[in-house]
Order: sequence, then C-alpha cells, then structure tokens
Amino acid sequence: MRDIVRGNVLWLGVVSMLNDAASDMIFPLLPVFIVSVLGASPAWLGVIEGVAEATSSITKLAGGWLSDRSGRRKGLAVVGYLLAVVARPFISVTAAAWQIVGIRFVDRLGKGIRTAPRDALLAESVPAGNRGAAFGFHRAADHAGAVIGPLIATAFLLWRPGDYRTLFALSAIPGAIVLIVLFTRVREEPRDAAPTLPAPGQVAAAAAGNVELGGVFRRFLAVVALFTLGNATDAFLLLRAESLGVDAALLPLLWSVFHVSKVTWSVPGGRFGDRMGPRRAIVGGWLVYAAVYAGFALATEAWQAWALFVAYGLFYGLTEAPEKALVANVAPPERRGLAFGAYHLVVGVAVLPASLLFGLLWNEYGAPVAFFTGAGLALAAAAALPLAIPAGHGRAVT
Repeated sequence: MRDIVRGNVLWLGVVSMLNDAASDMIFPLLPVFIVSVLGASPAWLGVIEGVAEATSSITKLAGGWLSDRSGRRKGLAVVGYLLAVVARPFISVTAAAWQIVGIRFVDRLGKGIRTAPRDALLAESVPAGNRGAAFGFHRAADHAGAVIGPLIATAFLLWRPGDYRTLFALSAIPGAIVLIVLFTRVREEPRDAAPTLPAPGQVAAAAAGNVELGGVFRRFLAVVALFTLGNATDAFLLLRAESLGVDAALLPLLWSVFHVSKVTWSVPGGRFGDRMGPRRAIVGGWLVYAAVYAGFALATEAWQAWALFVAYGLFYGLTEAPEKALVANVAPPERRGLAFGAYHLVVGVAVLPASLLFGLLWNEYGAPVAFFTGAGLALAAAAALPLAIPAGHGRAVT
C-alpha cells in the first residue's frame, strides 16, 4: 500500500479530505437549517439536493469529455474546486430555500467539472491492478474530511449554539487550502497525444453506452440507474435521525461517526474489489444498503439511528471504489474521462427523481414507506447486476 499512496494518489486524497471538511461543516446541518430556520418543508430538501446532484452529475460528462479532448486533467479539477470553494460560504447569508438552490447549483457545478478529470487522473497515476486500492484510499481520505468537518461543527455549536451562519462562513478556510495544495502538489500525468473524440453533440450518445464505450458498460449503467432510483440524498437519513430523537446539535457528530465507518471500510472494500472482482463487491454493498434502509424504516429509537449510520458506512466501502475501478477497467484508455463522465451522468439523471420521489413518499405516506421503497430498488439492482455483467468481466487489465 505504501507504493500506491504517493504522488497524485496522496495529494488528491489530501485535496478531497480538506474539501470534504469544508463541505461537511455545512451539509449535516443543512436539513435542519432548511426546515427549522428557513421554514421550508422536507419536499424542498428533495428539490434542493435533487437539483444539486443532478447538476453535478450532468456536468461530469462534459468535464470528462473535455479532459479527454484536451489531454489535460488538472486544470479542469482546479476550476471545479474553485467554484465550490467560492459558492459554499454564501449559504451563511441566505434567507429563503430557493436561494440555497442557486448556491448548491454552483457548488455542484464545480463538483461536476472536476470529478471525472480527477478520477481519470487518479486512475492513470497507478498500475491497473491497484486501481481499487487507490480509489479506496482516495475515498478514505475524502471520508476522513467528512469526519473532521462535522467535529469542527459540533465543537463550534457547543460553543455558540444555533449560530449556523457563522459556522457556514468559516467553511471558506479549509476550502482555500484546497486550492493551494492543488496548485503546488498535484501534477499532470504524461499521456499520449489527445485522441480524436466525438463532437459535443455526440457525447450524450456515448453516455448511453454506445459503441464508444461498449455494451457491457451500457448494461452496467442501466443497473446503476435502477439502484440510484432508490438512493435518495443522505440528507433524508439525517432528517430521519432527528425524527427518531437525535438532538440537532448532535447531528454533525452523527455524520462524523458515519464517516469514520466509511473511512474504516473504504480501503478494504477497494482491495476486496481488486481481489474478487468489482461485481461481487458492488452486489454485496447493495445488499447492505437494502438492509440499512429497511432498518431506518423500522427504527423507533435514537440509538438505532446511530447503529444504522455505522452499518451504512459498509455499503460505501463495498461500492464506491469498486464501481470506479470497474469503470476504469472496462472503458478504453482514450475514452476514460468520457466513461467516468457518463457514469456520473447516469447517477445524476436518476438522483433527481429519486430524491423527489423519496420526499413525496415521505410527505404522503411517511418515512417507513419511503425507506422500504429504496430497499426494494436496491434488491432489484443487486439481482440484476450479475445478469448484466458476465462473471470475471471488469477485472483489471494492463
């Protein structure tokens, strides 16, 4: 592992850790801020997070295509992080939920621009057989930031209860450090001359998995879309935790504990995908997801929310790195940025209706129905993936 965690793998991990620390000084408090401070309904939360994540994922396709076409990854990553760093602190001065829609749009636009180029750069910085471990380390670093940010938020709110706005403004500090590390430490990996790629008007067809990316990739994206329809924003889990009796001041701490679990499982999950094949890891993760969502549907006590958040980290460990490793392994090298963009696009197109559906089901029928629906879709996706991807397909090749 020491041979893998160096150079771009190390510094991109540091960047993600600092960026997530800034983001997660805000995110675990956003549901309470929107509903309790701004007076909006849970359905607004679905609109805000659905629009934000859909924007992010749609933009990821363009970011990946541009990085393939130009042969440059780092510049797009810098632009993407810059947009997020500038936008996030403005949540501190919002007076209505619709204003948060705009801020989250810019924040997630930045995420969309940077993610596919960054993932492609990370994949190109290690040998093919180590991609799962490299992505696992990156996710672990990312989740470590999501531990640090909520701990800062909890300490601040214990000192100044209810002062969400000042806390949100302070998120600019770790965000600024992100840009310094990007400029000074991350380097462009040597590549062959930029290939001839389809024109922008043809990129959407590539996202659907045409001949540019292959039939197996198309089937994988279809199953991912099915799963994502039941995978609404995790903000609903925080809202559910509060409804089960977790105090609002402890929500950042709960979010931090959740990310400790993510950190714990990210590298083992990536290495498991390298050894056993990403398909097995992903199916296992989706089964864990179904069990956790069923648990949230049945839960009645605050302590159960804490236990379920810890278990939920295993789902991320078994899916995040293996899914990205599978994308990198299946896609042609000259189309890797486009493949990551297409993968994130499909997730983003599905996450908007997923969040809207979840919010509407919660409003009309209650939280248990919404969570059981998510669990059912996860089970369906877990059953479909082995049919969509032949055994052994998606393993690393040089």
